[in-house]
Amino acid sequence: MNDALLTATSISPGERTGSEHEILTVLDVARFLRVPKSTVYKLARVGELPASKIGKHWRFLRGDIQAWMHSRSNQLSIG
Repeated sequence: MNDALLTATSISPGERTGSEHEILTVLDVARFLRVPKSTVYKLARVGELPASKIGKHWRFLRGDIQAWMHSRSNQLSIG
């Protein structure tokens, strides 16, 4: 994810990117997943949710969160 984060942040001002490179906050992810913020913090802290910590702040790429959800839904339907 760090390479994707570097790519997403090295864009010229005014240049548009796909939504998969959109950087999300804990609150954004909590709303997207419809879970409490504490759940997002816990999943990020234990490494289950793809995230990067910048200083004391967690950041997420929308595409990574969507892929994570997709992989979890596949695991549930297989198992």
